[in-house]
Amino acid sequence: MDWLLFGVFILLMLCGVPLGIALGLAGTAIIAVAGLGIMSVPTSVYTGIAKYPLLAIPVFVLAGLIFERAGVARSMVNFASSLVGRRHGGLAITAILVCMILGGISGSGPADSAAVAAIMLPAMAKAGYPKPYSASLIAAGGATDILIPPSIALIIYSLLVPQATVPALFAAGIVPGMLAGFTLIVVGVWLARRHGFGAYDAAEPVPPLWGSFKEALWGLAAPVIILGGMRSGWFTPTEAAVVAAFYGLFVGVVVYRSLTWTQIVDVLAEAAEIAAVILLVVALASVFAWASSTLGTFDRLAKTMVGAGAPEIAVLLGITALLLVAGMFLDAISIYFIFLPLLLPIALHYDWNLVWFGIIITMNLAIGQFTPPMAVNLMVTCRMAQIPIESTLPWVIWFVLGMTGTLLLVAFVPEIALWLPRSLGYLD
Repeated sequence: MDWLLFGVFILLMLCGVPLGIALGLAGTAIIAVAGLGIMSVPTSVYTGIAKYPLLAIPVFVLAGLIFERAGVARSMVNFASSLVGRRHGGLAITAILVCMILGGISGSGPADSAAVAAIMLPAMAKAGYPKPYSASLIAAGGATDILIPPSIALIIYSLLVPQATVPALFAAGIVPGMLAGFTLIVVGVWLARRHGFGAYDAAEPVPPLWGSFKEALWGLAAPVIILGGMRSGWFTPTEAAVVAAFYGLFVGVVVYRSLTWTQIVDVLAEAAEIAAVILLVVALASVFAWASSTLGTFDRLAKTMVGAGAPEIAVLLGITALLLVAGMFLDAISIYFIFLPLLLPIALHYDWNLVWFGIIITMNLAIGQFTPPMAVNLMVTCRMAQIPIESTLPWVIWFVLGMTGTLLLVAFVPEIALWLPRSLGYLD
């Protein structure tokens, strides 16, 4: 039955069936063949999404879209440009900084990559940056958004691993996310100087620091409100998403006056569509997860791996390599549902901290967001730059290597991720 479960799933994938549907059909087929009770299918679909923490996903998606359409991204670009000043590779630094700041608002890599690319691609092309380089840089910067809270990926992980709470995961993702962003800045500036482009950044006018700060203050306050409210106990992560959405509406309608009622309706419709896709994948993946759990598929695989007697470091490196490869072909939500039932018993066997383990998995998935062939962030930026994704390979590989180095650092020094949630009282 185990091989039949994965065989049906792989066959459906090869036939071009969408990932969520392939997971649902494979799980349903095994439930029917094994006689596990066909009524478990609708039950699994319902219980998969009937969870209170999942309410945060559509609302955080809505908040991110509202801030994007309100013009917050442009104010962030001006503020980051004033901080960076005139220097070789300055626009590359600005692009990464803006991606990181927007990550503290929406937590969606593709959405923030699109928002930053719309503003930075023309400016970087004017300054002499090749489009493939710019698209790779922005896609890599957007990947930090699933580490820097609020993060949709970390909410899903907490749903599947209740021992790791959302506040603890959010706190644990801050330092690794900032470290990853700093690494991408170093790589981006090194490439710019090595190849001699971006030297004309010095000719670009620099916005006044105080004026750009006042303009960006409303957007900069959003992460403070979200994280500060959760830390103070004013609201839960789910309630924080609602607060962020209403705050974004206030900024867009009252402060910037850039959102019309027609645009608000369009944003609501787009947010509903994006959230529906995410929750549909979660619901259908729950069928696959229930079938594999009932059959004991992953328990047997985990016992086999643990019983092989491999050193703990080798197991950790093997898991990292597995997730890096999986991230090149699968989306984050599907990877959680497919691999967590296998990886969680291994983590428990070695007594790994499950909050740290969640950050490690999510960093792997972040790298997958800009690693071809799937690379959802890279697809977005390449489409906006009107270039083929293949043209980015000479550039994106350096960002992949840089962020992989940061991943290994966090993997072998867990306190990088754990000291902040421990200091805030989220961990013992």
